[in-house]
Amino acid sequence: MNIINLSYQNSLLGNYLKEIRSVEIQKDAMRFRRNMERFGEIMAYEISKSLRYQSEDVTTPLGVAVVNVVDEKLVVATILRAGLPFHSGFLSYFDGAENAFVSAYRKYKDALKFEVNIEYIASPDLNGKTLIIADPMLATGGSMELAYAALLTKGKPAHLHLACVIASQAAVDYVSKHFPENTTLWVAAIDAELNEHAYIVPGLGDAGDLAYGEKM
Repeated sequence: MNIINLSYQNSLLGNYLKEIRSVEIQKDAMRFRRNMERFGEIMAYEISKSLRYQSEDVTTPLGVAVVNVVDEKLVVATILRAGLPFHSGFLSYFDGAENAFVSAYRKYKDALKFEVNIEYIASPDLNGKTLIIADPMLATGGSMELAYAALLTKGKPAHLHLACVIASQAAVDYVSKHFPENTTLWVAAIDAELNEHAYIVPGLGDAGDLAYGEKM
C-alpha cells in the first residue's frame, strides 16, 4: 500500500487542521462542515495528479487547443453520516464522478466494547472503475474494511484510493495489512494513539456530531 501523508509538506491544510481540531473553533458547525469540504477539495486535487489522462482537441473561438483530461471512470464513496461534507468537497472537483454511500455505525455491547454494523449501501457498478472511499476519521480501520467489503458486492474496482483527514497509526497499520497492494491511502495527519473508546488522540472528537449535532 502506498501512504501519502499530506502534512509532510507545509500547506494551507495546516490552517484547516487547526480549525477542525480546536475545541473553540469547531463549535461552529457550519465552519466545521466547510473545512471538511475544503479537505475534500484539496485531496481531490492531489489524487487527480495520480490519475490516467488522455489528450483531447478543444475548439476555441480562435482555433484548436490540446488539453489533457482524466481518462478514468471515478466513483466517490463515503460512510454516512460523518463523511458527507468531506464527500461534497470531492464532488466539487470530481463533478463528473458517480457516487456510492454506505452506512456504518458502532453498536456498543457495553461502555467500551462495540462492533461495526453495515445497514445500507447504494452504489453504481464498480467493475473496472477507480474507487475513492472518503471517510474523515480512520480510527481502527474496521469501518473502512467493512465498507469496502460491502462495496465489493457491486463489482471490483481497478484502482482504490482511501482518503481520510485524520488517521491513527494503528489504523494505518491495519489497512496496510487488509487492503489490496494497489491501494493508496491519503491522509492529512496521522495521530499516534487511540483511547479506550477507540477514538483518535488528539484527534478532534466525533466528526459526525460536530458536523450535524449530537445524536441520541
